[in-house]
Amino acid sequence: MGPPPDLKLATGQDESDEDDYMKMTFDDPTTTSRSSTSKGESSLQRRLRLQREGEARARVKSKAELASEAEAARERALRTSLLEAANGKKSKGLAMMAKMGFKGGSLGKKAEDEGVEKRSEPIRIEIKDDRGGIGMENEKKRKMAEMAAQAAESAKKVKVDEMDYRDRVRREREVARLERQVHAAQKIAEKMDDEKALADGREPLKAGINSRPLKSVNVLWRGLVRAREEAERDRRMRKDLEASLSRLPTYEDIDEDEDDKRALGKEKKTVYEVAEDLDEEDTELDDFSALEPGEKLKRLIEHLRTAHHYCFWCKFTYPDDKMEGCPGFTEEDHD
Repeated sequence: MGPPPDLKLATGQDESDEDDYMKMTFDDPTTTSRSSTSKGESSLQRRLRLQREGEARARVKSKAELASEAEAARERALRTSLLEAANGKKSKGLAMMAKMGFKGGSLGKKAEDEGVEKRSEPIRIEIKDDRGGIGMENEKKRKMAEMAAQAAESAKKVKVDEMDYRDRVRREREVARLERQVHAAQKIAEKMDDEKALADGREPLKAGINSRPLKSVNVLWRGLVRAREEAERDRRMRKDLEASLSRLPTYEDIDEDEDDKRALGKEKKTVYEVAEDLDEEDTELDDFSALEPGEKLKRLIEHLRTAHHYCFWCKFTYPDDKMEGCPGFTEEDHD
């Protein structure tokens, strides 16, 4: 039995408005699939799209990608004016400044003041993305500037040093050539002096038992004799040391005579004696060694011409002191 008529009128409900549960219908999934297909995306495409979107959300980004995204976000934020709100409207701070008379531009009493730098925008934010301390960048810039200045100064010196280098090499070669000539002149002077000593009945200074003091040798070639004596002494000392280390114990026969000892190699050898003042200080030789090679050669040539009538450049011994046929004293005279 239904409700009374008065109650139906009060509620404004009609019998036709009541739900008929026996006539309810449910949506067909195939119909939904067709409707989505009509929109341009099938169920398979939608499933693949959702799968791709899920994989993209689940993928862990690399450090480079995160750094790139952070850099892009930072640049967007830095390009946004601090006087504008996020939605493009004026910020509260700009509204308050406008009420106090700010119309844009730089701040200050007089923007046209000379010698005063006015800012028309806030100070730009600089992000520090390294682990260096404050002021490290300025220190690096200072060092780079110093290195650039040094490089420029070095480049200027290179052009100047090229001529100096050539002159130095030329001088070194000339000194080496003069030293070789001095050595050759010393050998010639020593040989001629020894020949003259033998002709006069004197004993020349030779390495051996008849050695004389070095100071008796002419200072012009005394350094040559001294170097030879030292080299010979060192050679004999090394030889004696090696012989002593390799010598085996020998049997001494008291019945051996001199011929037997000579045959067995047991005779006494001549002891090498060096000049008695070989290790002594020689100030005269030191003073001569301190001279320039050109001065040494000049003194040697003068001695050869005076004492032996020999021209170092002609390589010839003349019969008398007039030395007729010799072009001159210097090397240039013989060119």
